[in-house]
Amino acid sequence: MRKGKKVKIITDRLIIRSLKPEDKSAYVEMASDGSLHDIFGDCRDCEKWMGGWIREALQLDRENNPKKEYLAYAVVDKKDGIVIGSVGCSYYRDMDAVGITYFIGSAYQRKGFASEAAKAYADFFLKTYDIVRIIATARADNPASCKTLERVGFRLLETRQYQDINDNAPHEYCFYEMKK
Repeated sequence: MRKGKKVKIITDRLIIRSLKPEDKSAYVEMASDGSLHDIFGDCRDCEKWMGGWIREALQLDRENNPKKEYLAYAVVDKKDGIVIGSVGCSYYRDMDAVGITYFIGSAYQRKGFASEAAKAYADFFLKTYDIVRIIATARADNPASCKTLERVGFRLLETRQYQDINDNAPHEYCFYEMKK
């Protein structure tokens, strides 16, 4: 496991890197288009707390323990250097498993960036950590997200009722995994 080193993953079109304080404005902008709702819930006041979230994410990145809480990284479009989303992982205490998390801002969706970022991060995760699998969850009523996970190599395990952290009530979720 790396300690204190910054993450940098390079794909054909993306750079996945450790967050920087100056990424705040890009995330606030994506929150305004609803892109962060599945991860953060209601983002109406995110301008007030986003800087704190980035500071916390940087501290968790330095600690580099995917089972502590979460690890979050910026997804940057190589062509123009703009932060277009995030990829990383969260620890699901109720399942004692680490799950991939990702989002792409609405202006960059439906261009394959989510698949590219998710595949690159899942591969990095499985090579970097002494953990044999990474899971993924997607609401069953979000077939695009389910297809993204399947496209990058996640295998569907089950579909069942589940209440994620920002859900007001249980929903039907698809549960996936990718193994080393």
